[in-house]
Amino acid sequence: MATPAHVAIIMDGNGRWAKARGLPRLAGHRAGVEALRKTVRAAPGLGISFLTVYAFSSENWSRPKSEVSDLMGLLKLFIRRDLADLHQSGVRVRIIGDRAGLQSDIRGLLDEAESLTAANEALTLVIAFNYGGRDEIVRTARKLAAAVARGELDSEAITAESFAGALDTQGIPDPELVIRTSGELRLSNFLLWQAAYSELVFLPCYWPDFSREHLAEALREFASRERRFGGLGPQDVASRPAAG
Repeated sequence: MATPAHVAIIMDGNGRWAKARGLPRLAGHRAGVEALRKTVRAAPGLGISFLTVYAFSSENWSRPKSEVSDLMGLLKLFIRRDLADLHQSGVRVRIIGDRAGLQSDIRGLLDEAESLTAANEALTLVIAFNYGGRDEIVRTARKLAAAVARGELDSEAITAESFAGALDTQGIPDPELVIRTSGELRLSNFLLWQAAYSELVFLPCYWPDFSREHLAEALREFASRERRFGGLGPQDVASRPAAG
């Protein structure tokens, strides 16, 4: 079975999971963190080398202050409680997103997670935090424009490949598979550049209910698809009339 090396997940439905059970939204977010732990443990055994998760979008700041505060607290708790286990398990942590303006204690934790695990190779866990796909593209364009203005870069040298190499995800392959839970059918500003040719799988379960079997189900769906990248598949080539 063809297995994607890089799987990205939009972890959606924590609030609705909690509401369905008559619980506060924080309970849903806590259950979502546990689902993330299980997914990280399961990924290497399923052949996944890179796992990217949408933890906090740049649009999430518009949520009620109390919920944002709860989410920041859960992030701090996750890193403080889980970082040693992730390191021991050989997981490398990468953070993508805009760190400008983040509280110093949060920036410090993100930096610590990356530096401590930099040499690990069992799995790369990419956490999209304060991340938005459009924002990432704009920040990258500004960075390259500034390099051109300083005379350090020729504008003609900017290609799709060099632009991709300047994104937050530099050094990370594009995801072959993007999974979204909760039944919503959109990317919500997630990895807009990188997901150009990703296979998309939408699952009806809320994120706190996501299990190893749900991940395996998405991998089976991925394996059943024919990836063409804008070209022709084997059946299309075989059906073309012979030349001459």
